[in-house]
Amino acid sequence: MTLYVDADACPVKEEAERAATRHKVAMKLVSNGGLRPSRNSLVEVVIVPEGPDAADMWIAERCGPGDVVVTSDMPLAARCVEAGAQVLRHNGEALTAANIGQQLAMRDLMTDLRAANPLGAGGGGKAFSKADRSRFLDTLERMLRQTGR
Repeated sequence: MTLYVDADACPVKEEAERAATRHKVAMKLVSNGGLRPSRNSLVEVVIVPEGPDAADMWIAERCGPGDVVVTSDMPLAARCVEAGAQVLRHNGEALTAANIGQQLAMRDLMTDLRAANPLGAGGGGKAFSKADRSRFLDTLERMLRQTGR
């Protein structure tokens, strides 16, 4: 079992590392750069070449059944779900075969709406909250316990 974290702009890296340490699970922080190496022997910082979706491709090519992936990137989440991994968004929402299609459709709809707005008004999502962080920790704990069996 491996915990993969799409680490670029991830607000829950520290929480994920604490959970991985508690469960003695290998963790891979995958990024285009800018991350400090961890002193934790269970954590590997993987720096991928710069380029569109390089970190996503790296994770998608390696994850599978028994792994947990932390990402808010819907195309990556879909590939990971298809590969059999459990997928978790930063806000604690589990992404599964039952809901990933709806999430991809919503992402595409929002992209189209933003593109159709010539004044650029609106945009941005709701701010990341303490409740999101708490929900993330709870869901990650459940996933790691379930996968570890």
